[in-house]
Amino acid sequence: MTDFSDKLLFWYDHYHRTLPWRIAPADLLNGEKPDPYRVWLSEVMLQQTTVEAVKPYFKKFVTKWPDVFSLAKADLEDVLKAWAGLGYYSRARNLKQCANQVASDYDGVFPCSLEKLKKLPGIGDYTAAAILSIAYNQPAAVVDGNVERIVARLFAIEEPLPQAKAIIKNKTQDLTPSTRCGDFAQSMMDLGASICTPREPKCMICPVDSLCKAKKIARPEAFPVKPPKIKRPQRHGVAFIALSRNDEIYLEKRHSSGLLGGMTQIPNQFGDQQTYSVADAPFSEKWLFKGQAHHIFTHFSLTLDVYLAENVEKTRAGNGWWCRLDQLDNEALPTVMKKAIAVAFPEIFKSKTRKNRTPQKHALQFSK
Repeated sequence: MTDFSDKLLFWYDHYHRTLPWRIAPADLLNGEKPDPYRVWLSEVMLQQTTVEAVKPYFKKFVTKWPDVFSLAKADLEDVLKAWAGLGYYSRARNLKQCANQVASDYDGVFPCSLEKLKKLPGIGDYTAAAILSIAYNQPAAVVDGNVERIVARLFAIEEPLPQAKAIIKNKTQDLTPSTRCGDFAQSMMDLGASICTPREPKCMICPVDSLCKAKKIARPEAFPVKPPKIKRPQRHGVAFIALSRNDEIYLEKRHSSGLLGGMTQIPNQFGDQQTYSVADAPFSEKWLFKGQAHHIFTHFSLTLDVYLAENVEKTRAGNGWWCRLDQLDNEALPTVMKKAIAVAFPEIFKSKTRKNRTPQKHALQFSK
C-alpha cells in the first residue's frame, strides 16, 4: 500500500512530534544521521513507559553517559539510581550488560543485523526492528502497541490479540516502504499517540482515514480485538521505616535477581498468601502503623502496611546503611518504596509537590 505510506509520511513531515532522541525529517534531509546509541536507549526506556515520563530520564542519561563506552564504564549501582522511577528494573540491568557487550564485542557500534541485535541483552524483536529502521534505515517491521492498533483498524482484523500479532506484523512489513524507513516507523508511532488513540480516535483528521476499514464500518474502537481481562492478583505485605535521631532512614539492597533486583529498599516483606504483620519487623522497636501504600505491578497489585519507628539507635539495624531524608533522591529507590516512605510523612511529601512552598524538615525531593 504505497498510497498509505505516502499519505502518512506527508502528514509526518508537517506534524511530527519533537522528541529529544529524534532527528526531524528536515534534518535528515540535510545529512544529519541518527545515533544508534540514542535510538537504542530511548526505545528501551519507552518500553511500558510514556513518552512524557521518559523525556527527563533520557536527557539525564545522555548527559551523564553520552555514548555506549561511557555507559559501559559506569557502575551498575549508578545506572540503577539514574533509572529509579522508570520501573521494570531488569531493563536497567540489561541496559548495562548490553552496553558492556556492544563496547567490547562491536567496538561501540551497534550491529546492523537483526540476528546479531537480538543476541544482545534486553533486545527483542521490537527493539531490534526499531534500531534497524530508525538508526540504519532498513525496512524492518516496527510493531508496538500503537502500530498494533493502527494496523488492526486499517484492515479490521477480527482475530483477537495475541493471536493477531503475527498477522499484524506481516501487514506492517507490507506497509513499510523501502525508503524513509525510520520516518515511517516513527510516523506510525505518532499517528497512534495523537490520532489513532485507543479511545475516541480522531478519524476526521486522520491522514489515512480513506484507507481504514474500521472507519468504513464505523467501528474503530472495536479494534484491536482483545481477550477477556484476567483479574490481577492482590498481594499484601509490610514495610518498615526506621528513622534515626539524625533524620536518617535505614535502607537495604534487594537481591540482585528477581522483582526489583538490585534496587534499594526499606525493610519489607510481601507474598501471595502469607499474612504479614508488625511481628515481621527487622528488629525490635516501637513500630507505629502509619497507613497503607498501594502499587500495581504488571502481574499483581500490592498493598503494604507501613510502620514507622523514630529515634532508632543506628546500632540496632542490620547490614544496610542509613541515608538522610534530604539525600533519598540519590538512592535507587523504586516507586513502590517511595510510596511507602510518603505514607510515613504524608503532610511533608504533599507540600513538596506544590509550587512555591518553603522547604520543610523531612522534605522528600524525589525525581519525577
